[in-house]
Amino acid sequence: MQTTLTETFKQTPEGQEAEAILRTCVHCGFCLATCPTYQLLGDELDSPRGRIYLMKQLLEGEDVSEKTQLHLDRCLTCRACETTCPSGVKYGRLVDIGRGLVESRVPRGFAATLKRKALAAVLPNPAIFKPALKLGQLARPLLPDLLKKKIPHSQPAQAWPAARHARKMLVLDGCVQPTLAPNINAATACVLDRLGISLIKSAQAGCCGAVAYHLNFQADGLGYMRRNIDAWWPYVENGVEAIVMTASGCGTTVKEYGHMLAQDPVYSKKAKRISTLTKDISEVITAEAHHFAELLVPKTKRNQKIAYHPPCSLQHAQKLKGIVEPLLVQLGFELTPVPDSHLCCGSAGTYSLLQPVLSQRLLSNKIDNLQLGKPSLIATANIGCQSHIQSATALPVKHWIELVAENI
Repeated sequence: MQTTLTETFKQTPEGQEAEAILRTCVHCGFCLATCPTYQLLGDELDSPRGRIYLMKQLLEGEDVSEKTQLHLDRCLTCRACETTCPSGVKYGRLVDIGRGLVESRVPRGFAATLKRKALAAVLPNPAIFKPALKLGQLARPLLPDLLKKKIPHSQPAQAWPAARHARKMLVLDGCVQPTLAPNINAATACVLDRLGISLIKSAQAGCCGAVAYHLNFQADGLGYMRRNIDAWWPYVENGVEAIVMTASGCGTTVKEYGHMLAQDPVYSKKAKRISTLTKDISEVITAEAHHFAELLVPKTKRNQKIAYHPPCSLQHAQKLKGIVEPLLVQLGFELTPVPDSHLCCGSAGTYSLLQPVLSQRLLSNKIDNLQLGKPSLIATANIGCQSHIQSATALPVKHWIELVAENI
């Protein structure tokens, strides 16, 4: 794609990166076939190719409007387009740059701004989110059905095994996961303990930065990233083997710290090291395949059918498609077929709260496909997907590592 970016923007690191990304796009349209919003709306401006045109116009100095902002807002950033793109267009990074620029040029209304600021303040802050959720759980019986479905029941937290092994790995606790599903990381710690690895965490680490960053409070998002690097760095210097991610959405972001902080003279090298050390829990278990196999009971059928939902952040952003399913099969589960497993469930961070109509349409389609094979349980790998899917089904929805912990 030919570009004529404005000279001012062309001199910035973001401008140079955006231009390089734009030039890789060849207008082929393969992305349209896998874009969830294009499939729902049929408007090319709600497809990756259409949004790329809009961002190109912005970067070339043309006026942008609320319509431009709306089409970019409707993007889930699921990055399914990156999986199908034959030219390797880094669409996710381009849309981050484009959204940030549009945000500075197109003011939002009071209500929309307040909503985004509230989400950016509450979700990454467990000290606020936890009591707010507890209050919602207490009021749950009095709420209308639509709201009731969005508030999960509380879960008692299980104990972690003591850190007793020479091999150690860090884990990100995250922001909402410890409150919504405290046993995901506890289950991870138990599984790794059985593999001879102690899982530890830093009390100073918190939100990965994705929530604020993708709400276009990008400076705040980068601040969360720097805080985590500071919290983890002493452990890195003491030789932890990896930084384990049990929420694939967080893992996607932390794996990109090195790129997002590449221009920071203080943090660039540390950020790159953090990204290199970051592993999804599925990568860790796969790397320990021999020891993992020793933990399994004899390969007998459990007579339990489960449906697995691979989060977009795992299969498209991290390119870890098909890594979890063999582990579940090893445990003896029967995986039911799930049509259109490449499509987003509609959670996408705060998307379900900011674009509820589109999100619910995607969720309805996803639930139909997940339940098609009549499973007794749904497994996934990201807390956002887990909570979103659970709000629309009576089937239990769990992180797959919890199934591992329960069956070894």
